[in-house]
Formats: sequence, C-alpha cells, structure tokens
Amino acid sequence: MKIKLSISKLFVLVAAAFAAGVHADINVGITLSATGPAASLGIPEKNTVALLPATIAGQKVNYIVFDDASDTTTAVKNTRKLIAENKVDVVIGSTTSPNSLAMIDVVAEAETPMIAMAASSRIIEPMDGKRYWVFKTPQNDAQMATAIVQHMIDNNVKTVAYIGFADAYGEGWWNEFSKIAEARKIQIVANERFNRADTSVTGQVLKTIAAKPDAVLIGGAGTPAALPQKSLKEKGYKGMMYQTHGVANADFLRVCGKDCEGTFLPAGPVLVAAQLPDSNPIKKVALEYVTKYEAANGKGTVSTFGAHAWDASKLLVNAVPAALKKGQPGTPEFRKALRDALENTRNLTAAHGVFNMSPQDHLGFDQRSRVMVKIDGGNWKLVQ
Repeated sequence: MKIKLSISKLFVLVAAAFAAGVHADINVGITLSATGPAASLGIPEKNTVALLPATIAGQKVNYIVFDDASDTTTAVKNTRKLIAENKVDVVIGSTTSPNSLAMIDVVAEAETPMIAMAASSRIIEPMDGKRYWVFKTPQNDAQMATAIVQHMIDNNVKTVAYIGFADAYGEGWWNEFSKIAEARKIQIVANERFNRADTSVTGQVLKTIAAKPDAVLIGGAGTPAALPQKSLKEKGYKGMMYQTHGVANADFLRVCGKDCEGTFLPAGPVLVAAQLPDSNPIKKVALEYVTKYEAANGKGTVSTFGAHAWDASKLLVNAVPAALKKGQPGTPEFRKALRDALENTRNLTAAHGVFNMSPQDHLGFDQRSRVMVKIDGGNWKLVQ
C-alpha cells in the first residue's frame, strides 16, 4: 500500500513538473579552431565559452566544445558528431570561413540551426534552402571592405595591391574589395595569394612592390596575416598598409610587432570599447564583455573573436524563450522554433553591433557594427 502511494505521488510530481513547463537540457554544440593556423582566433572563442550562461530561460545549458584544429574536414566531422551523438539543438562555429562554409550542408540536412563565427558573406548569402538554417555574428567582408575603401579615398589612395589567403576568406575579401574599389575609381595593380601555413611570401611581395601601389591590403586572418606585412617592410615598402578585421587580436600585434605600426583596419567596436563615445549604444554591452573576459584571462587579452562567441550566446538568450513555447529541447520542433526565433531577432544590442535579422538577412548588422582602427604604439586606436 505504501509503495502504491509512493508511486502515485511520483506521478503527481512528474505531472506537476511538466505542467510548470520543465524541459530537457539545451545542448549547444561548438566547433572552433583552438589549434592550427587559426588558433589565435579560436582560443579567445574557447575562453569565452567559459563565460556563457549556465541556464537560459530557466533551462540548463550544456556546452559541448570540439577543436577542429583549423581543418575543414575535422570541422565537418565535429558537426556530424555533435548532431548525431550529442543531439545538440544548435551548432556554433566554426572559427574560419572555409570551415563554416563546409558545415552548411551538414546542419541543413539535419535541420539544425547554426551560428557561424566566421566573416565571409557567402556563409549566409545568397539565401537558399541550406542557408535557411545558418546565421552568423561577424560583420560581412563587404561591410568592412566599404570602410577600407572610404578610408583610402579620404587619404588620396589611387592605386592598391591585394595579398590574400588562398582560401574562401581571401577570395571573399578579393571579390568584395575589388568590386567596391573599382566602383570608387581606385586602381588595383596587383592580386596575390598565400596559404595560412606558408613560411615565405617573397615572390608575392616582390611582385607587389614592383607594381608600386599607394597602399596594400592584406586579406588574411590571425597571426598568418603578419607574414606578408613583415616581408613588405623588410623589402622596403613605404606605402600605406591595411589589414582586415581578421587580425583584431593581441597575438597579431605580438607577432607583427613594429612592422605593423601605422596599419589601418576595420574592426568591431568591441576592440576599442573604452574609446567609444558614451552615446554609442554598443559601448555598454561591449564593455560588459571586455570586463568579464579580462577578469578571467588578464588585462589586454580581449579580442573581437571571443566576442563573436559572446554575441552568439546573446542571440540564443534572446531566441530560446520563444522557442520553448513551441517545443522541448532535443526535438525537431524546438530546433525549428529556435531557427525561426533567431530569424526574428530585432533590436538586440550585442558586443559587435545591433542585430536586426530577417528572412533575407541572417546577420542583420548596420554601420554601427564597424569602426576604423589604427595600430599605434602597439595598441588599437579608434580613428575618429
């Protein structure tokens, strides 16, 4: 009799729990490049995971983190494992554009939303049945290329050379930058490529110098982007130097050293959060991230890349409550509802900008998401 009463009470408690809206844990799968050529980007992302909320909308969140070692094949394997074995509700990653692009087929087939931490606009454009499931947090290369071209025009640059990665990141930047530069009557006099793991770019640099450009743009990311610039300086190049937002971390400054003094680049506002005017709506949120990251990892360690992971979490915190109304974590209904809620993100201020997504735009940033920065005295300086 006592046993029957105990079982009866148990059923009452279970029923009450479900009536109160108790759901399974939310599983977030993350693949990032903590080792390999993109490690200087992936490590801040991995460090940021430790700062993400343990619960969202009252539900426990499990973060399952894999290192893809900056390798496209590994990123795809990680994504398949996260979905098939770990039953994740959403995938965050990867660090680089080639890896993120390769993951799209996997998440689309599994109908699992993905939030990329890589920059190429091709990750979310053109919108199609596969990219329907994909979002991202870094600024598009087209947005940043526009800022560079405008700065070049303002500084009387007439000719420019391009040295970029021989992968999706370098090609994406070439496509966007060359299109905008030519439209604004800046002549491109050289177009060279190098690999992330290369140890010498002497041939590319000599061709670039021979073209006598007023400025050089290096379309690279992380510490490998320092190689062409150091080589250009070594060979005596005296023109203006530009990098992309792919180098906005302390490791790049350390590796490039004095050879990067005076370099200009577009970046997310989080990089110079303390220098932003108080009227900037992003400043408060950006400083919140900077404070938490540096408290855990040391002063001066913050980078824009960790903030891409932080902003992915901001998107989830905003979207999960709506998704929970339509399904439980671990179900197709929840994943679809989460995708829909991400797409309906409006006026969400994050460390890199203000998200306003739509069915046609799975990033949703405007010009508030970028600033021009100069490397000055080994530090990042906001260009007013």
